[in-house]
Amino acid sequence: MSNREWALAPLNLRPADEVMRLERLGSLHACRLSFVRTLMRQMGRQRWQVSRVRFDLDDNGYGTAIYRLQTPYGRYHGVMFAQALDDECRSDRVIAEAWDITFGLVEGDVDDSLLAQMAANVPLQEAGRQHSQVLVLSRANKSLRNFAHFVETLANGKQPDPQWLTRVGYLYRTTAVYGNGKFGIADFARLYDNPDFRRPFSAQMAGVYLLRHFSIEQVEHLARCQSPETACELATELRRYLGIGNSTGLGMAPFLINHPQLIAQWVTQRETALALAQHQVPSEAERARLMALTRRAQQHLAETVTEDVEQSERNAATVAALPDVLNWLESVPLDDNLWAQLVAWSERTLSLEAQELINTLLLELYPEQVDPLEEQMGVNENLDLEPDMPLMRLRQLIETHYGWALAHDYESLDGAYWFWYRSAEKEEPRLGVRHEEPGAEKEMPIAIGPRIAHSHAAICAFLEASPRAKVVDFLLAKPRHKEIIRRVQTLVKAPYGDIHANLWQRDMKPMHLLRAKLAFFGASRFDPKSDRWVRITLFQGAPLVEELNAEPKDLSHFDDWSFPLQPQYTQGSVQPAERSPQHEAARGEMSP
Repeated sequence: MSNREWALAPLNLRPADEVMRLERLGSLHACRLSFVRTLMRQMGRQRWQVSRVRFDLDDNGYGTAIYRLQTPYGRYHGVMFAQALDDECRSDRVIAEAWDITFGLVEGDVDDSLLAQMAANVPLQEAGRQHSQVLVLSRANKSLRNFAHFVETLANGKQPDPQWLTRVGYLYRTTAVYGNGKFGIADFARLYDNPDFRRPFSAQMAGVYLLRHFSIEQVEHLARCQSPETACELATELRRYLGIGNSTGLGMAPFLINHPQLIAQWVTQRETALALAQHQVPSEAERARLMALTRRAQQHLAETVTEDVEQSERNAATVAALPDVLNWLESVPLDDNLWAQLVAWSERTLSLEAQELINTLLLELYPEQVDPLEEQMGVNENLDLEPDMPLMRLRQLIETHYGWALAHDYESLDGAYWFWYRSAEKEEPRLGVRHEEPGAEKEMPIAIGPRIAHSHAAICAFLEASPRAKVVDFLLAKPRHKEIIRRVQTLVKAPYGDIHANLWQRDMKPMHLLRAKLAFFGASRFDPKSDRWVRITLFQGAPLVEELNAEPKDLSHFDDWSFPLQPQYTQGSVQPAERSPQHEAARGEMSP
């Protein structure tokens, strides 16, 4: 096929039955379209400015700090409340009632009246009466060992060992980042026409970014308070290597089920980006850049620390596989469809996690093709009912598009092992063993597969008596199937909306659900603490506030910070990680 023929060939997106398998979703990595990456590109491109307008912290680091975020279109403020917290009260669980820091991202200015209202309510989180001017509400706890080490070392005029951030990549980890009208804060509808935060979760990510900056300023403040004559500031490379952690559990799972059109939109744009990347005719420079990116990802994964045995083995397997990828790239002739060959080879040869890593790295090669898709990550969700559709047609749609749901056994002990319910403590999703634990009668409708199979069986039985029936006839007789029918009729046009798995199955791994969503957020360093909750890092390697404010002519570093590497440590000083010529070739560029 000639270059022109290859360029004109239609894009082929992977089928939903491949992409939406739970195990593959649980192997995704953060990519160019992840929300932290798209936010940083927007901040750099539009020259957003961050300034400190209040920093009233005592010698113990407790008090209030306010940061102004100025964009070309609006003004926002991150309001931070740091307080003393007894160790016995520090918990990452949603049932916690106190935290080291609570904060909100506010639209507009913060006058004395609003600040007083926030000071009385933001530290209470869910229990408070939150103001409608607040876009994001969140809380975070310290990584105690990192925090104490950073303060002590800086107070002595030395730089912390970067290995501390390689083990745990943050000083604070959030335990929830609320938006979209939760607990009285501003509804997401307020942001529909907001050019700054109309993308999904962009306001939440901006709040987390400001927390990262506060964490740097707070430890430097504490170091100065402890030893004003010897204290030093944190080195730039360590500042950049510092992220913000997040601890999250099963509470994320229902979102993936309850917002199928939004999930379909996210996956569609990612799959479109992958198809566009495979469609490009590569150059030798692009091949060299992909090899450099692969080496960087290999080192990043080798440096990633987790106590979880399975995730550690997955990381090690991916690291071990990447030399084969490099050998393949070196040996295969440069052909028009080289990237399609690479993807096909990886699917035959590599693990799911390694496959998706290669897909992620391919997107880095073509920002001009991929980045415009970030404007299409949102969608107006509305499950439409077509009552006049022939019921036989609906049955055919289910059998064609939901074969995965009909193929599972929902009657056996293993096939119906789990049930999903909401805890009475704080209405947090939980998993129970169906035949051993009470509460199955209060099950949450998270598992779509058995509901599809149940509706399909009812439709088949109805058609035996009324073969010419329409959907409306069926629903008049059996109205409880309305929700599933609306879902099927809508999602046949958005095939990436449903996860192709039996979420009752005994060997179902909830961690895959969590990782899928977190990858779209931009999470790295997945560190499962069980099969039901995980710690991750956001913004590690991202540009700093002072770099954003400097308005540099070269904005390339604003978009080349995925898979960050541990800076070098020599005699108390910190240097950037070694960058070979191949590594430098992997740097992305972004037009201002």
